[in-house]
Amino acid sequence: MTRTALLAALLVASPVVAAAPDRALTELQARDQQLFAIGWKLAKANAPFCEAAAPSLGLSVLDAGGFGNPEAVRRQLGLSGDLAVGALAPGSPAALAGVSPGDTLVALNGAPFDQRFPRAKPAWQRLVDVTATLDAAAAAGPVALTLSRPGLPQRTVTLSGTLACPSRFEVLDSGGKAAAEGTRVIFGRSFPGFTYPEPEFAAAVAHELAHNLLRHRATLDARGRSLGNVRLTEREADRLMPWLLANAGYDPEAALRFMERWGPRHGGGLFRKRTHEGWDERADAIRAEVAKVRALRASEGKADWKRFFEREALQ
Repeated sequence: MTRTALLAALLVASPVVAAAPDRALTELQARDQQLFAIGWKLAKANAPFCEAAAPSLGLSVLDAGGFGNPEAVRRQLGLSGDLAVGALAPGSPAALAGVSPGDTLVALNGAPFDQRFPRAKPAWQRLVDVTATLDAAAAAGPVALTLSRPGLPQRTVTLSGTLACPSRFEVLDSGGKAAAEGTRVIFGRSFPGFTYPEPEFAAAVAHELAHNLLRHRATLDARGRSLGNVRLTEREADRLMPWLLANAGYDPEAALRFMERWGPRHGGGLFRKRTHEGWDERADAIRAEVAKVRALRASEGKADWKRFFEREALQ
């Protein structure tokens, strides 16, 4: 979902919480792991069909320095530095190499993280820089990560990235909305879908990822954010959900179940504005795509949306 006001806030928001009690931090980490695992699964499975697929290590970074009390966060998580592995995708290169959430990031290709990335202002900038540097290193070839964990000696693992569609997945400490801003998929920690069955939450993630894969932000920048154009991009994101889900091993009908669960309960919330059609109309559009996906997978063995997904004609 693209919303100008929401995105303006998200673009300047820190990817991490300003301050959090122990329980709140634990919940935030759990939701970050939930979103990242599903998002990376979708991004990896759809890499053959997206533009600019790039090697990915399958981990996200946590920066204790972005919290209101960095030292307290470091103590709670057992970190020896500010930067650590935040979330980890099952089956990713990082997971297969034995990396774990909470491992402190000590060095990248022999260069210490704390020297290369001192605390910055605004606080979120360091996390952006570290993530971009890891992405660039993965694209250049094998990455040597030196890690530490309480009670164990430092160790260095060598990782080779696997291709994934380019998007980052982040949970904000406040709000219950979701957005895509071109390179990031962002969910507020109170987004109701976190409590849905995994395939249905995956449908919500697929909707936001679809905005990025179809380059909706750039398209609206170029064509204008008329009501008609925004509605068309929302409809496209809805329609692409079953394709992305099917390629990741989910039932494509989970997109329909998500809309049928979400729509009646949240008609005035995330997905119901003048920029969106009614949830029942949206469900009909999704249902039609599910039938196309099933037929295509039966004949082709995959849901190649790059070739067969029919784009909307923006004004």
